[in-house]
Amino acid sequence: MKPGSLLLQALILGLVLSSCGTTKSSKPEKPDMEKKPAVVEGPKLVGRIATIPADKRFVLIQSYGKWEMEAGAILTTRGPEERSANLRVTGEKLGEFAAADLQSGAVEKGDAVYSQHTPKPVATPATPELPQHQNETPSENVQKNN
Repeated sequence: MKPGSLLLQALILGLVLSSCGTTKSSKPEKPDMEKKPAVVEGPKLVGRIATIPADKRFVLIQSYGKWEMEAGAILTTRGPEERSANLRVTGEKLGEFAAADLQSGAVEKGDAVYSQHTPKPVATPATPELPQHQNETPSENVQKNN
């Protein structure tokens, strides 16, 4: 082999190997707009159990701040000794107090009331459906000659 051809082969091999690291894959790169999971915030302290009527089927919650719970929203309570309960907001409120039905568990006066904030998905506007006209030919009264 000639010394020049060996040098040429080394240069070609170097170019081939260096180009392998810089070539892009056959898949097109996706922009940073990949679907990211919705950020779910932790439980938010919204109030405390203020009153429990004798039948223990519902409770009155003293809210901490503006009450923004929708009727049907589920709340959780925590008390000493690992006591917890699930409540369903009734939608009834008066001043800083709101009513909730006891769904499960046990509650006592003073237990903390939490909401689990789950953001509502953004509604995408639906494209209005356009009426589809069939290719109808108008029927004309054409007299046929036989």
